[in-house]
Amino acid sequence: MLTEELPTWDLEALFPGLDSEAFLGTWQEVSERIKDLQQFVEARLGEEASTSQATFWSLIERLNAFGERFWPLYAYLLLRVDSNSADERAQARLSELEQLYLGFQRLRPRITRWLARLEPDAVEAGEYRILLEEARVQAQHMMSEAEETLAAELSLSGGRAWVKLHGRLTSQITAYLDGEELPIAAVRNRATHPEEAVRRAAYEAELRAWKAHEIPLAAALNGYKGEVVTLNRRRGWPDDLAPALFENRIEPRTLEALQKVMVASFPHWRRYFAAKARALGKPRLDWWDLFAPVTRPGQWSFARAQRFVEEHLSGFSQAAAELARRAYAERWLDAPPRKGKVGGAYCMPVGQGKSRILLNYEPSFDSVATLAHELGHAYHNHCLRQVPYLLRQEPMTLAETASILNETVVVEAALRTLPPEEGLEVLEGSLQNAAQVIVDIHARFLFEQRVFARRRERELAPEEFCALMLEAQQATYGEALGSYHPYMWAVKGHYYGSNFYNFPYAFGLLFGLALYQQYREEGPGFVPRYESLLASTGMYPVEGLAARFGFDLGSENFWWKGMGVLLERIEQFERRVDTLM
Repeated sequence: MLTEELPTWDLEALFPGLDSEAFLGTWQEVSERIKDLQQFVEARLGEEASTSQATFWSLIERLNAFGERFWPLYAYLLLRVDSNSADERAQARLSELEQLYLGFQRLRPRITRWLARLEPDAVEAGEYRILLEEARVQAQHMMSEAEETLAAELSLSGGRAWVKLHGRLTSQITAYLDGEELPIAAVRNRATHPEEAVRRAAYEAELRAWKAHEIPLAAALNGYKGEVVTLNRRRGWPDDLAPALFENRIEPRTLEALQKVMVASFPHWRRYFAAKARALGKPRLDWWDLFAPVTRPGQWSFARAQRFVEEHLSGFSQAAAELARRAYAERWLDAPPRKGKVGGAYCMPVGQGKSRILLNYEPSFDSVATLAHELGHAYHNHCLRQVPYLLRQEPMTLAETASILNETVVVEAALRTLPPEEGLEVLEGSLQNAAQVIVDIHARFLFEQRVFARRRERELAPEEFCALMLEAQQATYGEALGSYHPYMWAVKGHYYGSNFYNFPYAFGLLFGLALYQQYREEGPGFVPRYESLLASTGMYPVEGLAARFGFDLGSENFWWKGMGVLLERIEQFERRVDTLM
């Protein structure tokens, strides 16, 4: 099935509606499973409770069963809200579900402390060993049960409420451009316009719009980070980065090696920025030039994108290509941009190895790459389809693996097969996206470090957030840019819903590219090992998983292996630009 119009997703396949028998029945089952867990925890997991193997496996069975039923319900409601922020009934039901989920969250401190007492070999934990090892660390950084329960309850009117405020506010923000009121996402999309005057006008209109809403957005960031700082201190974490490292299952040594390679690569990225400036006829870039096209973009209808992605994924993995065909046929994608829909793109698992993909598709190769990227996430979900719920919870560091490899396969195919002008568009698009992950992501990391340091002392004014953002951008982009974007702290929703979300994306990009280099070396024999790795991403610490496949993440050489793909593209881009000039 080739689609000439932008597809919208089918959510009725998940639940026919909020009043449907399937939705109400699942809701009731989730409620009953929480009650069953409450009774089990009260009866079997007290301070003097047995640490028997039978109790352990009974708990695991209950937790897996709860997760398998809860997650599709949560995903369905979130998908409805993200695709239409005016869906008030779904908003209300999502709030009710979060209240219901509190019943489970109240049990987690006792469950964690009980799991921390277990010896993995004594209960024959097998692949669930990681849950016991992590429970020991978590138990060391937990408040009393009463305090943890209170924190969970207050989060709905504290941190979670600030996250919702950011999401709802930013989905409704508009800006005036050429006398027309446009959604902020449409204004930001003008960053790819071929005319500098249009890009600059959009950039200036965008800054005015963010400034007009800076007070509630700063309140949201202060509120969310303030809650995090308080809880980290009360839980005894040495700093605000430590829990993020734990959640992402990596050691400080790995992050240090990764970031050393990132920083060492900045001179190469500044060469790329300089070459792009030459292509645009400027002495250096401004912020509004970062996503500017350097050549006339090809016309990528969704149908053309669909054919291209399928064709070249099949050369890498028939299973990945078949998954893409299934996603189109079963209407897993929602592609059109519209007011009330969140910006960006993501892939949401919905159970049984299935997914739903949110896009904001534009007829450019960048959107083709994004389509391939999100289909990679869907393929990862597919590879996890037979893995129990508890062992499907991979860290963010590994969550980008399949998406990066999918995207890389498609981009490299485009560089090989497309005509020179379209090939230059692909090359530049891949580099501008990678620059965001290597250069801009590090700026975001530096910004967040400084925000946390100051938020431990007091709230920050909007002007201070802007100043910290400018400092971070100047430290990473350097003199390559003549202007910056002080309101990126308002743009990026990740700051409000997670902490130090940034380095996992850089990890994911370079990890995926290093695997692609391995695929180049090994050929088709690499694919079964790769699929085994994807199915194991929730079962081991990151370093341990990588070591099983022969990779040392504490070595800078490993990260240079991934960076090498990008450096090749920078050199190729410089040659092509200078040839055109």
